[in-house]
Amino acid sequence: MPGPYPILPGRRYPTGATVEESGVNFSIYSRHATGAELLLYERHDSPKPFQVVKLDSRTNHTFFYWHVRLESLPAGVHYTWRMDGPYQPERKGLRFDPASELLDPWARSVTSTLWDRASYMLRGPARHRSMRARVEQDGYDWEGDEPLRVATEQMIIYEMHVGGFTRHPSAGVQHPGAFSGVIEKIPYLQDLGVTHVELMPVMAFDESDVPPGVAERGLENFWGYSTHSFFAPHSGYCVNPEQGAQRDEFRDMVKALHRAGIGVILDVVFNHTAEGGDGGPTINFKGFDNQTFYHLDPADHSLYRDYTGCGNTVNANHPFVSRFILDSIEYWAKDMHVDGFRFDLASALARGEDGEPMPNPPVLWGLELSDTLAASKIIAEAWDAAGLYQVGAFPGYRWMEWNGRYRDVIRRFVAGQPGLIPEVATRIAGSSDFYQENLRQPINSVNFITCHDGFTLYDLVSYHTKRNEANGEANRDGTNQNYSWNCGAEGSTEDPAILALRRRQAKNFMTILMLSQGIPMLVAGDEMLRSQGGNNNTWCQNNELGWIDWNLAEKYHDMVRFVRELIALRKRHQSLRRRHFLTGRKQPNCVLPDIEWHSEILGDPQWNDPQGRELAFTLAPRSPDDAVLHVMLNMGEQRLSFQLPQLPKGQWRRALDTFLTAPEDILPPAEQPLVKGRTYRLAPHSVVVLELR
Repeated sequence: MPGPYPILPGRRYPTGATVEESGVNFSIYSRHATGAELLLYERHDSPKPFQVVKLDSRTNHTFFYWHVRLESLPAGVHYTWRMDGPYQPERKGLRFDPASELLDPWARSVTSTLWDRASYMLRGPARHRSMRARVEQDGYDWEGDEPLRVATEQMIIYEMHVGGFTRHPSAGVQHPGAFSGVIEKIPYLQDLGVTHVELMPVMAFDESDVPPGVAERGLENFWGYSTHSFFAPHSGYCVNPEQGAQRDEFRDMVKALHRAGIGVILDVVFNHTAEGGDGGPTINFKGFDNQTFYHLDPADHSLYRDYTGCGNTVNANHPFVSRFILDSIEYWAKDMHVDGFRFDLASALARGEDGEPMPNPPVLWGLELSDTLAASKIIAEAWDAAGLYQVGAFPGYRWMEWNGRYRDVIRRFVAGQPGLIPEVATRIAGSSDFYQENLRQPINSVNFITCHDGFTLYDLVSYHTKRNEANGEANRDGTNQNYSWNCGAEGSTEDPAILALRRRQAKNFMTILMLSQGIPMLVAGDEMLRSQGGNNNTWCQNNELGWIDWNLAEKYHDMVRFVRELIALRKRHQSLRRRHFLTGRKQPNCVLPDIEWHSEILGDPQWNDPQGRELAFTLAPRSPDDAVLHVMLNMGEQRLSFQLPQLPKGQWRRALDTFLTAPEDILPPAEQPLVKGRTYRLAPHSVVVLELR
């Protein structure tokens, strides 16, 4: 790749590296820089640049942007930046270092072959061992693909880790842990019946961002909540990253999932970055504009306000940063065909430049009102690590939220805690107390029992306390508030009664989740009773503890079948997928109200019973081909007789009884037996669903 290439002034828009008809335009934002150099490399691991371009402050500098155009430069070149300026971290928060090479924040693909986090944190000769961006030319053939347009109420979300989903040898894929490995598992996802996969972070992240005690054990940042490049797919999930195939491999996965009718939601991490706090490395943002991009301590600008628990907090409502975040999300929607986004610790994005919560955060409203994102799903983890909890309070109409209150109360109820009946009913009915008053709907609530963060479903019914010693932090990490019940023994046991109860409790959780108004989310592996040995924070476990063992799908095939049939049950009943809140009033052309609440006695829910652990409800059909549903929940220790509604037409048939063993525990309509009599004897810790036909 001969040089030097002719240099022209270039222009400030668009930012990043843009391939044009006869060259490449480079532009970078750096408000306080006094000088800039662009370094060009032939390969991702070339020891020396083949051309260094020193930018002129008169011709290559406009407003806060540094820009240059290189004539005839081909795509495929790797590059870094060096920025000159004051180093005044305490007084002004400026951290310029003209010897350090910086990664373009707008890079479309990134290689980290030479990256050494520990060495780069030292202000010494290792500073040239930076990550490198690659100049990319876009010519991908989408073959007519477009983001899916799935009505929100139809969604069933399956949270998964791209690497952990297929990295175990039992996955049997050609490229374990890669985007292409997900493609090979699409038939499984189709058979299960989910409508969307929610991918844990796939934007390029620093796998070496771990505390010393974790690093000493040879562990790494597995989950990926340590983003450094918000426009680039993570190279660790690619087969040929050094050849610049990151975008194509990600797009191949998206296109294949879309062909199967499955949407793609990305878990995105804009609340903090991989650069950490004062002791962390300079990768990009610190070296380009530390003062703008991060919340700094007003008393000592060398220190970072930490509302995320990760060392720094992105200053998301600064006008430039807000635009950067919106540009990134719109890029993934428009150019990468992503269907939606889940924002990690999204309440941190509601904080103003002073760190205080804002009533109308510009970045959150920008995402809400973006025309480009009008059909995209946007989901908030509506809290941060500094105590800001905003479930039910996110701005606008479209924001969906992980409903942490749903998770907690359903866990406590299924574990047998009494006196929760009113809130359990409210959560099952779509959490109107959170959403109805400000004109939002049940579909704003993403309901979940488990997620990546915490116990797996099987560990939730097998452990009372976490077992995180393997993480190297003396079991201090991970939440202590699990609301779990081990069913009578801690961890592994051979007791058949305890094992049967655990299986039943797992089915109870899944059943309540799929019967609730709102959007259900389950975690990959829960349907096959995957355990992490009581570890409720496997963020650093890129090993069999953090991977899905596909042998479990065969070992617990009855549970996989149960979840598959449960999803099918939800899909065939429109009454479980409502956009609007239940009213308790009669529906047109129906003798029943949309919902009736009961206990064992019809029409007599025990709202004020401090010992109550049972609830029942009847759902009216929403279309002629739908059926009346009657649901009974008994989380107590005694068998109870529940009265059954007597209706003029049809007969009750048993669709589901979690107390029964497979295949009787859940049955498709053609196989459902009649239920005779006026009562149903419900076993302890069990859920029953009847259909009227």
